[in-house]
Amino acid sequence: MKKRILFLCTGNSCRSQMAEGFLRYLAGDRFNIYSAGFDPTNVHQCAVKAMKEIGIDISNQRSKSAQEFLGQQFDYVVTVCDNARQKYPIFPGKYKQIHWNLEDPAKVQGTDEEVMKAFGKTRDTIKQNVNNFIAENVVQSH
Repeated sequence: MKKRILFLCTGNSCRSQMAEGFLRYLAGDRFNIYSAGFDPTNVHQCAVKAMKEIGIDISNQRSKSAQEFLGQQFDYVVTVCDNARQKYPIFPGKYKQIHWNLEDPAKVQGTDEEVMKAFGKTRDTIKQNVNNFIAENVVQSH
């Protein structure tokens, strides 16, 4: 039985989308992976581009409202920003709550290169967090 995980963010446009993409790519065989936001927008094209740079395609993911998941049970709920942690809904059942306070690259202003650098930095932080999550929460079967 796969464990269920939900990544929560404000807009579900970049941080939670990248986290969903990473975990699906690295351990999608072990988890049912979802992401959502409190004020969903669209998947940010710079997030898609930053992930594509390292060979992960999130272009088919869609931005979803946290409302879609109320009443559902999860094994893990990960908030990826302080705003999501403050608005955090209560889900039924027992689950592990995890918080990653990640910078929002969508708020960076500057040249295209500066914006993409911010997305790359956030992407790399998320990759490390997802790898740590897998190491701590996946029982290796031998």
